[in-house]
Amino acid sequence: MSERTMPAADTLADRAGLVLDFAAIDAGMLAVVGGKAANLGVLTRAGLPVPPGMCLTTEAYRVVAASAHLDEVHDALARTAKEDVPALTALAGRARAALLAAPIPAEIADAVAAGYARLGDTVPVAVRSSATAEDLPFASFAGQQDTYLNVVGEDAVLDAVRRCWASLWTDRAVVYRAANGIDDRTVRLAVVVQRMVDSAVAGVMFTANPVTGHRHQAVIDASPGLGEAVVSGAVNPDHFVVDTPRRAIVDRRLGDKRLAIRSLPGGGTEHVTLDGGAEQACLSDAQVLALAELGERVEAHYGAPQDTEWAVDGDGTLWLTQARPVTTLFPLPDRPPASGGDTRVYFCFSVAQGVFRPITPMGMAAFRVIASGGAGLFGFPVADPLAGPAVFAPAGQRVFLDVTTAVRSTMGRTLVPKVLGVMEARSGEAISSLFGDPRLSNTRRSRLPFVRRVGRVAVKYRIPLRLLRTLARPARGLADVDAVGGELDRLLTVPEGATAAQRLDFVQRTLQAEVVHLVPRVMPVAAAGFVALGIADRLLGADAAVGDVQAVLRGIPNNVTTDMDLELWALAVRLRADAPSAALFGGSTVDELAHRYAAATMPPVARDGIAAFLARYGHRAVAEIDLGMPRWSDDPRYILGVLANYLRMDPGDPAVLTPDRLFAQGAAEAEAMVETLAQRASRRGRLRGRAVRTLLGRARALAGVRELPKYYMVRVIAACRAQLALVGAELAAEGRLAEAGDVYFVDLAEARAGLAGADLRDLVARRRQAYDDELRRRHIPRVLLSDGTEPGVTPAAAADGALTGTPASAGQVTGVARVIMDPVGAHLEPGEILVAPSTDPGWTPLFLTAGGLVMEMGGANSHGAVVAREYGIPAVVGVPDATGRITTGQLITVDGAAGTVTPS
Repeated sequence: MSERTMPAADTLADRAGLVLDFAAIDAGMLAVVGGKAANLGVLTRAGLPVPPGMCLTTEAYRVVAASAHLDEVHDALARTAKEDVPALTALAGRARAALLAAPIPAEIADAVAAGYARLGDTVPVAVRSSATAEDLPFASFAGQQDTYLNVVGEDAVLDAVRRCWASLWTDRAVVYRAANGIDDRTVRLAVVVQRMVDSAVAGVMFTANPVTGHRHQAVIDASPGLGEAVVSGAVNPDHFVVDTPRRAIVDRRLGDKRLAIRSLPGGGTEHVTLDGGAEQACLSDAQVLALAELGERVEAHYGAPQDTEWAVDGDGTLWLTQARPVTTLFPLPDRPPASGGDTRVYFCFSVAQGVFRPITPMGMAAFRVIASGGAGLFGFPVADPLAGPAVFAPAGQRVFLDVTTAVRSTMGRTLVPKVLGVMEARSGEAISSLFGDPRLSNTRRSRLPFVRRVGRVAVKYRIPLRLLRTLARPARGLADVDAVGGELDRLLTVPEGATAAQRLDFVQRTLQAEVVHLVPRVMPVAAAGFVALGIADRLLGADAAVGDVQAVLRGIPNNVTTDMDLELWALAVRLRADAPSAALFGGSTVDELAHRYAAATMPPVARDGIAAFLARYGHRAVAEIDLGMPRWSDDPRYILGVLANYLRMDPGDPAVLTPDRLFAQGAAEAEAMVETLAQRASRRGRLRGRAVRTLLGRARALAGVRELPKYYMVRVIAACRAQLALVGAELAAEGRLAEAGDVYFVDLAEARAGLAGADLRDLVARRRQAYDDELRRRHIPRVLLSDGTEPGVTPAAAADGALTGTPASAGQVTGVARVIMDPVGAHLEPGEILVAPSTDPGWTPLFLTAGGLVMEMGGANSHGAVVAREYGIPAVVGVPDATGRITTGQLITVDGAAGTVTPS
């Protein structure tokens, strides 16, 4: 009987729905057949060359698992922390033993026998596990369960099925599920029984390059014998990389292929040692290209890159034995160019703003509208503001911007590295590295179009006049920005009786029209401070050593973020002085504190103090640029946790450098530096010294205003969020949403559809699942090309194993590292060095107790760097993979002037 044929058979389930042939399986049957079998069914129905087979469904596992009495194991696993690997593996062993000892009912054994008989007379088969949490779009679970090859005979097949069931509980599978937050109770196992291909050559193929992310390269590993040798890593295979659009092999590396796994005649496999495998490829060029073409068909069918297993039999026939999504690739933007189009460059705005986590759907909708308003401001009107401008290209639920035009223009090549150099240095370096790429040659050499557009905005908002007026009279500039805040109070007021539709109108109008006007109205005041600083620096020349001028910006006034942090510290001091409040915070968890605050049962000093703080700053949040994120007034647990941390510091101990003392000390040192620099300049003329003193004084008075545009923007976002909460409550009351908070998992157009009667509950469920999946993603590209590759910059080498980054705040400190991925509920002991992926204003209360700061993201003028300088704590930013290379409890030395982090 040939590999392509099998006896005619009933493709319905045998015996109570226990067995399904591949042709009867579709993608919607994941819960019944598991990921591997679902994929094989999809491939079979698509007409791809899949060896025939059948699937023993999860119903069979359910029956056997019930008799194994695994409830106690499930309960114990639910109580076990994901970090407790020894406990997890012990429980996994108990579950395996119980399943191996459980009896198999006769109806299941008969169903397996009948399905096996349909494949042929004692035909060799592969028996593979197929879990319901397997081969999924976000987690492949590759290798988590067992496979048995060249199984011959009914009894052997049934034994392999039993062992596959038990392999759902391998140590690695249980630990992996715990790490990914998958409830073991929800996972079941089906078993695939598939006719074996007696392969001459076999291996794996990725339809996109898994290392570089290149979407137009197929990567193939091949070796003689069964593919298990390649999959298991037992052999050094031949390696081919194919440029699929050009049908060309662009990389070829021959392995030694010293081992082959081959089938034995009576069942089982043997390992065979080979000689001379390195001299000749095991695949011809034609076979390599045929494999790449097959990969294209598989990817086209699924619409996403695939990790496949394949085999070539003795007759030269190519078979596809498995396919699963490539889960490690970062998604391409929602608006990729047409195939074969120009290479595009995407910059991750989310990460540059210190937000690694995904943006909620409503948060993304807000960004689209804001971006539309920004495009219109510079003369690029957007036809549909809800869709956003053409440069808005989200990917992986993060905000990416298409900066190709800037990269291919003279003006962009001048400005982008400078702007990102102080905002997010590594992104700037990555983009600069593309300037020599022939695919991204400079096609816009004239600076005039840019100057015209910016000039129109500058004239419209009288930016030069505002800047000069502020330089002359700083108090006038500060009054102007305060007036903007007063205008916002009026603009953000919505009539009490507004309808839900009117509230959506308010949100769209406000985001589109108000946010974009904040920057040109406020930034000239902050810019005046930095202009003054730059002029003073030029006047000083050699009279100022490296870092002297920047030291003037420590402890600056008029910075809304540092004012907020110090106000929170002052509240902590009052709580410490109040015995009931101090006792409450000293003996309660954050959740207990939140419950007491919500129930209004806190001591009056704590209750009133927290309420007053939230009345002023409750619109802020961690990842606050995302409209969908709860504000501190919605969920005060973060603030309560910070207060509890602050109470560990004793303000009565003169040896403790409390945050207010630290800030005052920094301000005093900065004022002293102003006087020192003025005196140095006076040696070259009294007027020069007076000018330096005046300019540095203006820099101190005005530079802190740089935080206000974002602060005002967050006020706008919080006001829109509040209106959407009311819309969500109405949709939930009408049954269109399951709960009011679900409104943040739809966009503005979908919310309107809900008001018109659309049921949004299923959509929200899918969105929440996708959002939760993205929360687990660790690596987010700073810059991404449309072919899927990520331009990278190799960090400079440093002595003694030091990590290198961008100097951010001068000073040197040695202390214990505390790696924190999310500040909510974080515990940071006074003096510990905070190591984080990035920070935004929501993190800065932690800075007040930190001895130093290390960040993976950022530049010299990113938010974390600026606040670290103002607080006088040494900081290094832009340190690649800092949170992975530094561990909590490790002793490290941070040199904020050299930009190094050294293990001690």
